[in-house]
Amino acid sequence: MKQQTIAVFGESLVDDFLTEQVVGGAPFNVARNLAAFGVATLMVTRIGADQHGALIRREFERFGMSQAGLQTDGVKATGRVVVERNDDGHGGVGHRFIILPDQAYDYVDAVPALAALAQAAPAVLYFGTMAQRAACSRATVRALLDASPAQRYLDLNVRDGQVTERCAFESLHLADIVKVNEEELKDLFKWYTHTQPGTRSVDSREMADACLALMRTFSLQTLIVTLGERGAMVFEADGTVTLNQECHAPAHIVDTVGAGDAFSAVFLYGRAQGWPLPLTLARANAFAGAICGVAGAVPDDIGFYAPWLAAWQAGAVLPQSTMAGAAA
Repeated sequence: MKQQTIAVFGESLVDDFLTEQVVGGAPFNVARNLAAFGVATLMVTRIGADQHGALIRREFERFGMSQAGLQTDGVKATGRVVVERNDDGHGGVGHRFIILPDQAYDYVDAVPALAALAQAAPAVLYFGTMAQRAACSRATVRALLDASPAQRYLDLNVRDGQVTERCAFESLHLADIVKVNEEELKDLFKWYTHTQPGTRSVDSREMADACLALMRTFSLQTLIVTLGERGAMVFEADGTVTLNQECHAPAHIVDTVGAGDAFSAVFLYGRAQGWPLPLTLARANAFAGAICGVAGAVPDDIGFYAPWLAAWQAGAVLPQSTMAGAAA
């Protein structure tokens, strides 16, 4: 099988905890996971000529990723999210996220991006909504979508103050496959179906009907709904619904950062490998659960991926060590 290239467009940034800086951005999380699985991955993004940009460039190198789509801005700073710890009012500590405006990823230049895309000729183009908050990058992603016959995978990622309903509406019309979580799905129901079916019951006829109505409205091939620890559902244009509720949460959850991005990466990898959809869902859920057991969106040790790839090549859902841990 000829290896398919997957292109990923969007923000690469640094989560700044003041005492430490952690590289992130949903699209970049997806791209790094894909690269670790051995997928030829084109990440189209823009960083600043600064120390945070150097951190991101080192991640490209660590994961062996092509830098053909990596742009450097001589004026704008690398994307940054300031993370502040605060008292949640119940004796615990929460976090407040300040997503800074006017960052390098808001200015992805279409000309070099289109050249990199033409060279890569990807089978799939992943895009989100946060990098569309500014006119320049919004125009660039549309130019890439217009220029490529690649299948379009949209991770909606609705964030307060960053993504407008209009951006969501236009992005849904541009997509073939859409992934949302429960809260984002409720937003879509409110905006486009004028119904508010519950999402707690996966057997809800009202929820299924509303999802299929969304798919008809936007001519979607596939709608993926992630349900956290309750698994995920996939709705297809012919009315087929595939559900996986196997829970593989680690014994100790460190954080849930990047779980949705891990799910997307395995889903895209599985499709490229020709896995049956139920198996793809099972493996995507399992890997997303495992990411909740490590700090951050991607593991510090790239060796983390090897047992997963070995298990999948052997026909299993989980690595042997994980299965042993689950049995214990």
